[in-house]
Amino acid sequence: MKRENSVEVHQLTRNFGDFTAVDHISFEIPKGEIFGLLGPNGAGKTTTIRMLCGLLKPTEGKASVLGFDVADQSEQVKRNIGYMSQKFSLYNDLTVYENLWFYANLYGIQKERIKERIEELIEMAGLGGHEKQLTHNLSGAWRQRLALACAIVHEPPMLFLDEPTAGVDPVSRREFWEMIYTMAGQGVSVLATTHYMDEAEFCNVIGMMYRSRLIALNDPDTLKNNMQGYLFEVDCISPGSAELILKSMAEVKDVAAHGVLLHVLLSIESDKELILKVLTENQIQVTRIEKVLPSLEDVFVSLVDQENRQQLRAGIE
Repeated sequence: MKRENSVEVHQLTRNFGDFTAVDHISFEIPKGEIFGLLGPNGAGKTTTIRMLCGLLKPTEGKASVLGFDVADQSEQVKRNIGYMSQKFSLYNDLTVYENLWFYANLYGIQKERIKERIEELIEMAGLGGHEKQLTHNLSGAWRQRLALACAIVHEPPMLFLDEPTAGVDPVSRREFWEMIYTMAGQGVSVLATTHYMDEAEFCNVIGMMYRSRLIALNDPDTLKNNMQGYLFEVDCISPGSAELILKSMAEVKDVAAHGVLLHVLLSIESDKELILKVLTENQIQVTRIEKVLPSLEDVFVSLVDQENRQQLRAGIE
Protein backbone atom coordinates (compact mmCIF):
# COMPACT_ATOMS: atom_id res chain seq x y z
CA MET A 1 0.00 0.00 0.00
CA LYS A 2 1.43 3.35 -1.08
CA ARG A 3 2.06 5.85 1.71
CA GLU A 4 0.35 9.23 1.63
CA ASN A 5 2.66 12.08 0.66
CA SER A 6 2.71 15.37 2.54
CA VAL A 7 4.85 17.05 -0.13
CA GLU A 8 5.13 16.38 -3.87
CA VAL A 9 7.60 18.34 -6.00
CA HIS A 10 7.90 17.96 -9.79
CA GLN A 11 10.53 19.86 -11.81
CA LEU A 12 10.32 22.85 -9.48
CA THR A 13 12.31 25.83 -10.77
CA ARG A 14 12.86 29.42 -9.66
CA ASN A 15 14.65 32.08 -11.69
CA PHE A 16 15.68 35.56 -10.59
CA GLY A 17 16.28 37.30 -13.89
CA ASP A 18 19.02 35.35 -15.66
CA PHE A 19 20.01 33.51 -12.46
CA THR A 20 18.50 30.08 -11.75
CA ALA A 21 18.28 29.62 -7.98
CA VAL A 22 16.46 26.26 -8.13
CA ASP A 23 16.81 24.12 -11.25
CA HIS A 24 14.10 21.50 -12.01
CA ILE A 25 14.14 19.53 -8.76
CA SER A 26 11.74 16.67 -7.92
CA PHE A 27 11.09 14.73 -4.70
CA GLU A 28 8.36 13.49 -2.35
CA ILE A 29 7.97 13.49 1.44
CA PRO A 30 5.72 10.73 2.84
CA LYS A 31 3.64 11.55 5.90
CA GLY A 32 5.64 11.35 9.13
CA GLU A 33 9.06 11.37 7.48
CA ILE A 34 11.99 13.74 7.97
CA PHE A 35 13.44 14.99 4.69
CA GLY A 36 16.74 16.86 4.69
CA LEU A 37 17.97 19.29 2.06
CA LEU A 38 21.73 19.26 2.45
CA GLY A 39 24.11 21.62 0.73
CA PRO A 40 26.36 24.68 1.04
CA ASN A 41 25.09 28.24 1.32
CA GLY A 42 23.79 29.44 -2.04
CA ALA A 43 22.82 25.95 -3.25
CA GLY A 44 19.11 26.84 -3.45
CA LYS A 45 17.84 25.31 -0.20
CA THR A 46 16.18 28.42 1.22
CA THR A 47 14.59 29.34 -2.12
CA THR A 48 13.13 25.82 -2.28
CA ILE A 49 11.67 26.02 1.20
CA ARG A 50 10.21 29.48 0.54
CA MET A 51 8.43 28.18 -2.57
CA LEU A 52 7.02 25.22 -0.64
CA CYS A 53 5.79 27.52 2.14
CA GLY A 54 3.86 29.62 -0.39
CA LEU A 55 6.13 32.63 0.13
CA LEU A 56 7.63 32.61 -3.37
CA LYS A 57 6.01 31.61 -6.68
CA PRO A 58 7.80 28.98 -8.80
CA THR A 59 8.94 30.00 -12.28
CA GLU A 60 8.32 26.49 -13.60
CA GLY A 61 7.19 23.11 -12.32
CA LYS A 62 4.60 22.07 -9.77
CA ALA A 63 4.54 21.42 -6.04
CA SER A 64 1.87 20.57 -3.52
CA VAL A 65 1.97 20.62 0.29
CA LEU A 66 -0.72 18.69 2.17
CA GLY A 67 -2.64 18.53 -1.10
CA PHE A 68 -2.56 22.30 -1.70
CA ASP A 69 -0.86 23.74 -4.78
CA VAL A 70 1.92 26.08 -3.60
CA ALA A 71 1.34 28.55 -6.45
CA ASP A 72 -2.47 28.71 -6.58
CA GLN A 73 -3.35 27.88 -2.95
CA SER A 74 -0.54 29.55 -1.04
CA GLU A 75 -2.81 30.90 1.73
CA GLN A 76 -4.13 27.39 2.49
CA VAL A 77 -0.53 26.16 2.57
CA LYS A 78 0.51 28.87 5.05
CA ARG A 79 -2.40 28.13 7.38
CA ASN A 80 -1.59 24.43 7.59
CA ILE A 81 2.17 24.38 8.02
CA GLY A 82 4.71 25.36 10.63
CA TYR A 83 7.69 27.41 9.42
CA MET A 84 10.84 28.15 11.39
CA SER A 85 13.19 30.48 9.52
CA GLN A 86 16.93 30.99 9.97
CA LYS A 87 16.42 34.24 11.87
CA PHE A 88 13.78 32.94 14.33
CA SER A 89 10.66 35.14 13.99
CA LEU A 90 10.41 36.11 17.65
CA TYR A 91 9.53 39.38 19.36
CA ASN A 92 12.50 40.33 21.52
CA ASP A 93 10.56 42.76 23.74
CA LEU A 94 8.02 40.06 24.70
CA THR A 95 8.52 37.31 27.26
CA VAL A 96 8.61 33.63 26.37
CA TYR A 97 4.98 33.24 27.45
CA GLU A 98 3.88 36.39 25.60
CA ASN A 99 5.48 35.18 22.35
CA LEU A 100 3.59 31.89 22.62
CA TRP A 101 0.35 33.72 23.46
CA PHE A 102 0.81 36.04 20.47
CA TYR A 103 1.37 33.18 18.00
CA ALA A 104 -1.51 31.17 19.44
CA ASN A 105 -3.84 34.09 18.75
CA LEU A 106 -2.27 34.75 15.36
CA TYR A 107 -3.00 31.17 14.29
CA GLY A 108 -6.55 31.38 15.59
CA ILE A 109 -6.30 28.85 18.44
CA GLN A 110 -9.57 28.73 20.37
CA LYS A 111 -9.30 30.97 23.43
CA GLU A 112 -10.28 28.21 25.87
CA ARG A 113 -7.47 26.04 24.42
CA ILE A 114 -4.64 28.62 24.38
CA LYS A 115 -3.47 28.30 27.98
CA GLU A 116 -3.45 24.51 27.84
CA ARG A 117 -1.55 24.52 24.52
CA ILE A 118 1.08 26.95 25.82
CA GLU A 119 1.65 24.74 28.87
CA GLU A 120 2.09 21.73 26.57
CA LEU A 121 4.65 23.58 24.47
CA ILE A 122 6.60 24.87 27.47
CA GLU A 123 6.91 21.30 28.74
CA MET A 124 7.78 19.90 25.29
CA ALA A 125 10.49 22.51 24.67
CA GLY A 126 11.86 22.41 28.22
CA LEU A 127 11.11 26.11 28.70
CA GLY A 128 9.81 25.72 32.23
CA GLY A 129 11.18 28.46 34.51
CA HIS A 130 11.80 30.80 31.54
CA GLU A 131 8.19 31.86 30.95
CA LYS A 132 8.65 35.42 32.25
CA GLN A 133 12.08 35.97 30.72
CA LEU A 134 12.37 38.53 27.92
CA THR A 135 13.23 36.87 24.64
CA HIS A 136 16.24 39.09 23.90
CA ASN A 137 17.86 37.81 27.12
CA LEU A 138 17.66 34.15 26.02
CA SER A 139 20.69 32.24 24.72
CA GLY A 140 20.69 31.01 21.14
CA ALA A 141 19.66 27.50 22.19
CA TRP A 142 16.69 28.73 24.26
CA ARG A 143 15.60 31.06 21.45
CA GLN A 144 15.72 28.10 19.10
CA ARG A 145 13.44 26.07 21.39
CA LEU A 146 11.02 28.98 21.67
CA ALA A 147 11.00 29.50 17.89
CA LEU A 148 10.11 25.84 17.37
CA ALA A 149 7.33 26.05 19.97
CA CYS A 150 5.89 29.14 18.24
CA ALA A 151 6.07 27.42 14.83
CA ILE A 152 4.02 24.43 16.02
CA VAL A 153 1.58 26.22 18.37
CA HIS A 154 -1.30 25.42 15.98
CA GLU A 155 -0.28 21.72 15.75
CA PRO A 156 0.53 21.70 12.00
CA PRO A 157 0.89 18.34 10.22
CA MET A 158 3.82 19.69 8.15
CA LEU A 159 6.87 21.52 9.51
CA PHE A 160 9.50 23.44 7.51
CA LEU A 161 12.81 24.21 9.22
CA ASP A 162 15.31 26.46 7.45
CA GLU A 163 18.81 26.03 8.94
CA PRO A 164 17.20 25.61 12.39
CA THR A 165 20.40 24.92 14.32
CA ALA A 166 22.80 27.43 12.73
CA GLY A 167 25.02 28.90 15.44
CA VAL A 168 23.78 26.52 18.16
CA ASP A 169 26.18 24.30 20.14
CA PRO A 170 26.36 20.54 19.31
CA VAL A 171 24.60 19.38 22.49
CA SER A 172 21.66 21.75 21.92
CA ARG A 173 21.53 20.68 18.28
CA ARG A 174 21.15 17.04 19.30
CA GLU A 175 18.46 17.90 21.87
CA PHE A 176 16.61 19.90 19.21
CA TRP A 177 16.65 16.96 16.82
CA GLU A 178 15.33 14.66 19.54
CA MET A 179 12.27 16.94 19.72
CA ILE A 180 11.90 16.73 15.92
CA TYR A 181 12.12 12.93 16.08
CA THR A 182 9.36 12.86 18.69
CA MET A 183 7.12 14.99 16.47
CA ALA A 184 7.79 12.80 13.42
CA GLY A 185 6.83 9.79 15.53
CA GLN A 186 3.47 11.50 16.11
CA GLY A 187 2.88 11.76 12.34
CA VAL A 188 4.27 15.25 11.64
CA SER A 189 6.17 15.52 8.34
CA VAL A 190 9.37 17.58 8.38
CA LEU A 191 11.53 19.25 5.76
CA ALA A 192 14.76 20.68 7.14
CA THR A 193 17.56 22.48 5.34
CA THR A 194 21.06 22.15 6.74
CA HIS A 195 24.74 22.31 5.85
CA TYR A 196 25.74 20.15 8.85
CA MET A 197 26.63 16.64 7.66
CA ASP A 198 26.07 15.02 11.07
CA GLU A 199 22.63 16.62 11.27
CA ALA A 200 21.63 15.10 7.95
CA GLU A 201 22.08 11.64 9.50
CA PHE A 202 18.85 12.27 11.46
CA CYS A 203 16.84 12.43 8.21
CA ASN A 204 14.98 9.51 6.62
CA VAL A 205 15.85 10.81 3.15
CA ILE A 206 18.43 13.35 2.05
CA GLY A 207 18.40 15.52 -1.05
CA MET A 208 21.89 16.84 -1.71
CA MET A 209 21.81 20.24 -3.43
CA TYR A 210 24.66 21.87 -5.30
CA ARG A 211 24.50 24.84 -7.66
CA SER A 212 20.70 24.90 -7.64
CA ARG A 213 20.27 21.22 -8.54
CA LEU A 214 19.57 17.99 -6.68
CA ILE A 215 22.66 15.86 -7.28
CA ALA A 216 21.57 12.94 -5.06
CA LEU A 217 18.39 11.73 -3.41
CA ASN A 218 18.27 8.74 -1.06
CA ASP A 219 18.50 7.61 2.56
CA PRO A 220 21.88 8.18 4.33
CA ASP A 221 22.98 4.52 4.35
CA THR A 222 22.22 3.99 0.65
CA LEU A 223 24.07 7.16 -0.30
CA LYS A 224 27.15 5.94 1.56
CA ASN A 225 26.92 2.38 0.24
CA ASN A 226 26.57 3.61 -3.35
CA MET A 227 29.63 5.86 -3.30
CA GLN A 228 31.96 4.78 -6.08
CA GLY A 229 35.60 4.12 -5.26
CA TYR A 230 37.71 2.91 -2.34
CA LEU A 231 38.23 5.20 0.63
CA PHE A 232 41.33 5.40 2.83
CA GLU A 233 42.08 7.59 5.84
CA VAL A 234 45.66 8.87 6.00
CA ASP A 235 47.45 10.27 9.05
CA CYS A 236 50.76 11.80 8.04
CA ILE A 237 53.22 14.63 8.53
CA SER A 238 52.58 17.66 6.26
CA PRO A 239 49.03 16.74 5.16
CA GLY A 240 48.90 19.81 2.91
CA SER A 241 51.86 18.64 0.85
CA ALA A 242 50.54 15.07 0.92
CA GLU A 243 47.19 16.24 -0.47
CA LEU A 244 48.86 17.89 -3.48
CA ILE A 245 50.96 14.80 -4.17
CA LEU A 246 48.04 12.39 -3.91
CA LYS A 247 45.81 14.54 -6.13
CA SER A 248 48.38 14.20 -8.93
CA MET A 249 47.98 10.40 -8.97
CA ALA A 250 45.90 8.95 -11.82
CA GLU A 251 44.38 6.38 -9.43
CA VAL A 252 43.09 9.04 -7.02
CA LYS A 253 39.55 10.33 -7.60
CA ASP A 254 39.58 12.82 -4.74
CA VAL A 255 41.42 13.93 -1.60
CA ALA A 256 39.65 15.81 1.20
CA ALA A 257 41.01 17.16 4.48
CA HIS A 258 39.23 16.01 7.66
CA GLY A 259 41.00 18.05 10.32
CA VAL A 260 44.64 16.88 10.27
CA LEU A 261 43.65 13.65 8.48
CA LEU A 262 43.18 13.05 4.76
CA HIS A 263 40.44 11.00 3.13
CA VAL A 264 41.75 9.56 -0.12
CA LEU A 265 39.32 8.08 -2.65
CA LEU A 266 40.87 5.64 -5.12
CA SER A 267 39.24 4.74 -8.42
CA ILE A 268 40.74 1.23 -8.38
CA GLU A 269 40.58 -1.53 -5.79
CA SER A 270 43.91 -1.43 -4.00
CA ASP A 271 45.53 -1.66 -0.59
CA LYS A 272 47.27 1.00 1.45
CA GLU A 273 50.67 0.13 -0.04
CA LEU A 274 49.95 2.22 -3.14
CA ILE A 275 49.39 5.38 -1.07
CA LEU A 276 52.26 4.58 1.31
CA LYS A 277 54.71 4.07 -1.56
CA VAL A 278 53.93 7.41 -3.21
CA LEU A 279 54.10 9.42 0.03
CA THR A 280 57.30 7.71 1.21
CA GLU A 281 58.99 8.38 -2.14
CA ASN A 282 58.16 12.06 -1.60
CA GLN A 283 59.63 12.10 1.95
CA ILE A 284 56.22 12.33 3.64
CA GLN A 285 56.28 10.42 6.93
CA VAL A 286 53.13 8.31 7.34
CA THR A 287 51.73 7.41 10.77
CA ARG A 288 48.68 5.42 9.69
CA ILE A 289 46.69 4.40 6.62
CA GLU A 290 43.48 2.40 6.84
CA LYS A 291 40.45 1.65 4.71
CA VAL A 292 37.33 3.33 6.13
CA LEU A 293 33.60 3.51 5.47
CA PRO A 294 32.52 6.78 3.83
CA SER A 295 30.72 9.51 5.74
CA LEU A 296 28.04 11.74 4.24
CA GLU A 297 30.72 14.40 3.86
CA ASP A 298 32.80 11.97 1.77
CA VAL A 299 29.74 11.24 -0.37
CA PHE A 300 28.95 14.91 -0.87
CA VAL A 301 32.54 15.84 -1.74
CA SER A 302 32.70 12.97 -4.22
CA LEU A 303 29.41 13.95 -5.88
CA VAL A 304 30.41 17.61 -6.09
CA ASP A 305 33.71 16.59 -7.69
CA GLN A 306 31.80 14.46 -10.25
CA GLU A 307 29.44 17.35 -10.95
CA ASN A 308 32.30 19.81 -11.47
CA ARG A 309 34.13 17.40 -13.80
CA GLN A 310 30.98 16.87 -15.88
CA GLN A 311 30.37 20.62 -16.17
CA LEU A 312 34.03 21.17 -17.10
CA ARG A 313 33.80 18.52 -19.84
CA ALA A 314 30.53 20.03 -21.09
CA GLY A 315 32.19 23.44 -21.26
CA ILE A 316 35.15 22.08 -23.24
CA GLU A 317 32.87 20.26 -25.66
